[in-house]
Amino acid sequence: MRLLVLGGTWFVGHAVVTAALNAGWDVTTFNRGTSGPDVDSVRAVRGDRAQPADIDALAAYGPWDAVVDTSGYVPRNTLDVARALAPVAGRYVFMSTVSVYLDWPVKPLSEESEVLYCPPDAGPDYGTDTEDGPTQYGYQKSGCEAAALAAFGPDRTTVLRPGVVLGPREYVGRLPWWLRRVAAGGTVLAPGSPDRSIQPVDVRDLAAFALRTAAEGISGAFNVCAPIGGATFGELLAACADATGAAPRFEWVPDDVLLDQGVRQWSELPLWRTFEGVWRVDPSRAHRAGLLCRPLAETVADTWRWLVETGEVNAHDRATEIGLSRDKEARVLAAWRASGERTG
Repeated sequence: MRLLVLGGTWFVGHAVVTAALNAGWDVTTFNRGTSGPDVDSVRAVRGDRAQPADIDALAAYGPWDAVVDTSGYVPRNTLDVARALAPVAGRYVFMSTVSVYLDWPVKPLSEESEVLYCPPDAGPDYGTDTEDGPTQYGYQKSGCEAAALAAFGPDRTTVLRPGVVLGPREYVGRLPWWLRRVAAGGTVLAPGSPDRSIQPVDVRDLAAFALRTAAEGISGAFNVCAPIGGATFGELLAACADATGAAPRFEWVPDDVLLDQGVRQWSELPLWRTFEGVWRVDPSRAHRAGLLCRPLAETVADTWRWLVETGEVNAHDRATEIGLSRDKEARVLAAWRASGERTG
């Protein structure tokens, strides 16, 4: 297989490139070279996907059996890129998100759920952000899906909609924050209930599925998540303790107390969100098509190993939004204990 990866140096793209090389594929990457070093053994083509001349020059390196686009965020640009590559690539695998769904994160979802409307030629300003509802990011990704379909057609297009992606090299910092907090020990504020079901997918499993769809010519849209009910928040934090060798005391604070204390969902306590739909994304279509998900404990352990071995500190803008300060954690725990005493 000859594969072109748009992106390919950071997280999802890096995992796709690594998996393809391990499978013996011939891999070309296309990026500006600003986000990190290229993986060894790839043919690295430098350029900006927003520059038509750079895309035309890239197309001359083809043909490829498939393209995996991990860096498409603006519909109009994705349409231009996909149209330029359609004559020299057999399949377009677009890395999208569950945020394209109208009801994310409030209601349970399947691939039949309604997606946000965005035209394939929309610019970067299309869409709006709604509190606990649709986001501009979701609108834009939906338009990118439409752009890929418009350029390659439904028979040559695969759309992958992952939910939360975890694993080594995670730049958002959700799992790294929990690992570092648990490693610090002491009393750790744990959100809601330990029995809350979660379904993050390991980045390496997402990459393997992307390559499977490319190799086997699998078309359509797929929610790429671990099975519903396959893991719990309590198991996640226990795995963090096991991986780090720490012995913290987890104090589970009810959702309503956290909300009353102004704890921001999803960011101050990563992966905690109270809406029913967050962890009720049906991935059965992807699993029938060959998605395999490793145990969450393996993802946690490998991420900790990566953190220890590399000492990497997240430099991505989104990472600065992640995490609860120790002062605020102490205040919330104190309020919870006082409330418990008042109510007997």
